[in-house]
Amino acid sequence: MRFSRRPSSRPYWITRPCDLGLAGQLWTRAGVGDLIAKLYRVRLTEQGVGKYLRRWGLSFRRPDKRAVKQDAEAVRVWRDTPVVRRTGNRFSVNAMSTISTKGRMHFMVFTETFDADVMCRFLDRLAGHSTHKVHLVLDGHSAHRSRKVRDWLADHPDRIELHFLPSYSPDLNPDELVNADLERSLPMHSQARNQAQLAAEARRFFHRRQRQPVA
Repeated sequence: MRFSRRPSSRPYWITRPCDLGLAGQLWTRAGVGDLIAKLYRVRLTEQGVGKYLRRWGLSFRRPDKRAVKQDAEAVRVWRDTPVVRRTGNRFSVNAMSTISTKGRMHFMVFTETFDADVMCRFLDRLAGHSTHKVHLVLDGHSAHRSRKVRDWLADHPDRIELHFLPSYSPDLNPDELVNADLERSLPMHSQARNQAQLAAEARRFFHRRQRQPVA
């Protein structure tokens, strides 16, 4: 803070109250009042001092507490140094699964984009795991309704039949709970450094869920 004393125009640059023979290490309204009384022989109330300080654009500041022996350079290095280094490559995998009415799970983890070819491959695998016709409930994804999938179903009428959920109704699909569990659990525990490792982690996730008892 800077104060000037009339009639002299020479400013006083003030640091701590104790440097001017006053009590305390920090400035308070009472301390400023004591300084005014010492310099000008005028005694102001603390409220009056606060009013003048606000008028002069001076406001309260909480002191920054630091240890006396703190090494400022070491603190700067500590703040600037911690860096998590990552490669610029991003990788991901996809997965699809289905759950039977008895709680049996079938899944497939793949790296390519989900399309009609992937869906037909999943239908092949699903049909191969069952000795009777499968009634598969699923959403209206474009791959599910594609021409290639329709052709596959026409060639295997006794193996699988599709039943589509109403639009925007994930709450009717219990497999959505598995998807939510995967999206929540895998990023939390994943240590994968490449796509193959991530795919392996996804498969281990599904294998664990397969072994869980049905509630």
